Amino acid sequence: MIFTEAKQYKGTAKRIISLVPSITELLHYFQLNNEVVGITKFCIHPNDWFRNKIRIGGTKNIDIQKIKNLHPDLIICNKEENVREQIAQLENKFEILLTDVNNLSEALSTISAIGNICNKTTESNSLIQSIENEFSKLPKVKHVLKTAYLIWKDPIMTIGGDTFINDILQRAGFENIFYNKQRYPSITLETLRQKKTELLLLSSEPYPFVEKHKTWFKQNLPNTNVVLVNGEMFSWYGSRLLHTAEYINGLHKLLNKY
Repeated sequence: MIFTEAKQYKGTAKRIISLVPSITELLHYFQLNNEVVGITKFCIHPNDWFRNKIRIGGTKNIDIQKIKNLHPDLIICNKEENVREQIAQLENKFEILLTDVNNLSEALSTISAIGNICNKTTESNSLIQSIENEFSKLPKVKHVLKTAYLIWKDPIMTIGGDTFINDILQRAGFENIFYNKQRYPSITLETLRQKKTELLLLSSEPYPFVEKHKTWFKQNLPNTNVVLVNGEMFSWYGSRLLHTAEYINGLHKLLNKY
C-alpha cells in the first residue's frame, strides 16, 4: 500500500528501508540505527551507515529482490527521486510512504510525518522548531541578484519555479531567472547572456561541478559572478535543513567580497 500521510500508517515502523538520501540522514538524526535495514548507494550521510548498512541499489535503479529479502515494514520513497514503475512492484506487498517535497513547508510536514511513524514525535517537533528558528535569522537582502542555479552541464540544466531548490533560493534572497519554467529545463549559454545573469550557482550535485567548470563558465560569461555551491544545502530536505540558513549566510558574505 502506498500512503502519503502518517495517519494512514498503523503502528510504529521497526524495519525501514529508505530510498531517499536526505531522508536517510533524517532517520539517523532520529537515532534509528536498529530500525533502518536498507538504504541506497547514494545515501552517503552518515558515513557509518553508508559503509555498514545494506544497499539496495540506486534511487532510480532499486534491487526489488534485495528489498523483499529484507522484509521491511516501511519503505520511504519520493515522487521525484524514485521511479514510479519500480515502486509499483512493491506496493502490493509492503507499506510505502510516498513523499512529495517542493518547498520548505512540505519538507517540515514530511519531517513531522516520519517522526510520527517512527515514534519520534518529540524529536521531530523539536527539529522543526529549530529549522524554523534558523531560517528566521536569514537577513533581508538589499539587492536581489538575478540568479541561475545549474544542476547539469551537458546539456546545461537549471531549476524552475516549482522545485524545492527554487523555494530555498527565494528564501535565501536570490531571484531565480527561470522561475517561469517547470522542473528542470535545459538552457543555453546564450539564454544566460540574454537574461543578464548576475549570479551563476554551480551545484555539487547531481552533476559534480568543480573549479574547471567555474573557469569555463566565467570565460563564456565574463559579466556574471560564478560560484560553486554545496548542492546538499539547497536540495536536501531532512535534518540537513538545520545547517542551510547558516550556509546561505556564509554565501552572502562571500558574495559581498566580490
